Amino acid sequence: MSATMDTESTYSGYSHYSGHSKKAHRQGRDRHKSPRSKDGSRSEKSVTIQTPPAEPLLGNDASRAEEGQDDNWGETTTAITGTSEHSISQEDIARISKDLEDSVGLDCKRYLGLTVAAVLGLLVFLTPIAFILLPQILWRDDLEPCGTVCEGLFISVAFKLLILLIGTWALFFRQPKADLPRVFVFRALLLVLIFLFVFSYWLFYGVRILDSKDTNYQGIVQYAVSLVDALLFIHYLAIVLLELRQLQPMFTVKVVRSTDGESRYYSLGHLSIQRAALVVLENYYRDFTVYNPALLTASKSRAAKHMAGLKVYNVDGPGNNASGQSRAMIAAAARRRDSSHNELYYEEADHERRVKKRRARLVVAVEEAFTHIKRLQAEEQQKAPGEMMDPREAAQAIFPSMARALQKYLRTTRQQQYHSMESILQHLSFCITNNMTPKAFLERYLNPGPTLQYDRDRWFSKQWTLVSEEAVTSGLQDGIVFVLKCLDFSLVVNVKKIPFIKLSEEFIDPKSHKFVLRLQSETSV
Repeated sequence: MSATMDTESTYSGYSHYSGHSKKAHRQGRDRHKSPRSKDGSRSEKSVTIQTPPAEPLLGNDASRAEEGQDDNWGETTTAITGTSEHSISQEDIARISKDLEDSVGLDCKRYLGLTVAAVLGLLVFLTPIAFILLPQILWRDDLEPCGTVCEGLFISVAFKLLILLIGTWALFFRQPKADLPRVFVFRALLLVLIFLFVFSYWLFYGVRILDSKDTNYQGIVQYAVSLVDALLFIHYLAIVLLELRQLQPMFTVKVVRSTDGESRYYSLGHLSIQRAALVVLENYYRDFTVYNPALLTASKSRAAKHMAGLKVYNVDGPGNNASGQSRAMIAAAARRRDSSHNELYYEEADHERRVKKRRARLVVAVEEAFTHIKRLQAEEQQKAPGEMMDPREAAQAIFPSMARALQKYLRTTRQQQYHSMESILQHLSFCITNNMTPKAFLERYLNPGPTLQYDRDRWFSKQWTLVSEEAVTSGLQDGIVFVLKCLDFSLVVNVKKIPFIKLSEEFIDPKSHKFVLRLQSETSV
């Protein structure tokens, strides 16, 4: 009997070891496959949208390290402290170096475009002035006298150039929100149009005025005025193409986050794919709740727990019944699947009960803490100067009484990686300064807020990758799908054209609203 037990334990250990080796082999195979899956199919085009420099997305490793801790880890503490441990591999170092090279290339491209635009803008504003001053410098004695009409044209040129300067500053001199992977087509066309326009004016000026040394100075000034007028019309064209054209909604886009399925709908006008992606990202940080990977591990841990409860004993010898073991495990998993929905139901019910319980404790603790604060009036501040505190000191004084309840609630709802002790103290000080209620203070922690609500170094993703089968400079069309990828998840965007709506009118005569009362014998009227 002891020999049988030893044999069973040996085979059990062998099965356990073989299961681990298969798992390790499978993980290695998936790791080798992952670079190919990340790049997508060959038919897709992948480009990068890089936002202004900021810290990368943090907090994920800390959340993974803290998942295995017990919920009662803060029984004897009165303050919240946040620590994180990060490890880096050779692949991460190579990826980081590649990102740095890409960022250097994007910065060079951005500064080159700004330099070209600045030089062209300076040429545009100096050209009318040069047209007026060059005859005065080169052949001033031969020029005809400038009369009243000519002097009035000087004032016209000055004010038109001032208006053009203000309009150019308002339309073009803006801080860039992102680095797009390709050039903005309409902006490049406007720059080319302005260059050709100014070049043609200089060519005509050199041939007809400089070579012949025209003495009609009023005609030369009138020529400069016509240039400024044409530049103003080009500026109006730029406003129409860059600002007004995209205002009318033409498409509806559905944005779905790949990890948890959260979705939003937005209306867009005539935009290119890359500019539509930029609008989607701007709305994402404002409308979507913050991405919390800790909430997605429940189903994985539940499946792992179910599979861990299955034990297979090989009594026929190693290597003889591998396919039989697989069929046995699949059959056992199918039998356990019938009862897994009950486990899921009771697990979610227990989690909701614990969340409600700790939420109630947190609300009571915060309300009691706020009762110890009283705003002093002007006459009361002169009576007891030694007892006065600023908002920061008051927040530090009442924080320990609510720290334990807040800490346990954040751990239960798995939000601890997004709220550090310093951020909580700052928010508490802000609420005290503005005389806000305990309910207003708790709103940030009881309900997951948008991504912009949290610290920048915890949510801001430095780099997004735009994957599209169409060219990113092409306009939106019905049925186009593109993907925005970052480090932890992706946003799938589906474009649908707003349908044409036909409305008809029907006139109702107000005199036609006449009614009669129908009486029946069984009614109570």
